[in-house]
Amino acid sequence: MITYADFEQVDIRVGRITRAEPFPEARKPAYKLWVDFGAEIGEKRSSAQITVHYTLEELVGRQVLAVVNFPPRQIGKVLSEVLVLGLPDADGQVVLIGPGQDVPLGGKLF
Repeated sequence: MITYADFEQVDIRVGRITRAEPFPEARKPAYKLWVDFGAEIGEKRSSAQITVHYTLEELVGRQVLAVVNFPPRQIGKVLSEVLVLGLPDADGQVVLIGPGQDVPLGGKLF
């Protein structure tokens, strides 16, 4: 088990996807994402295997939750700066996690 102090170390913030592009070099179908977390954190890049449930067009403008304090990770040709969060559906395909209504960018999950 983890302690509450352990949980507090994970910085989960809300951001808005500003840009989404195909990621044909990925081993599994994925998109490249640019997510704006507001003035404090700014825009960060990521990639996500979310091609089953989302088109590029419907991703832009969507608010999502992401872990913003992991070290950057090289995924193919993309340096992923944040981990966008999702849950598997019944078939194991990723469904993004986000707020049920618009909230200020950069808001921290607690």
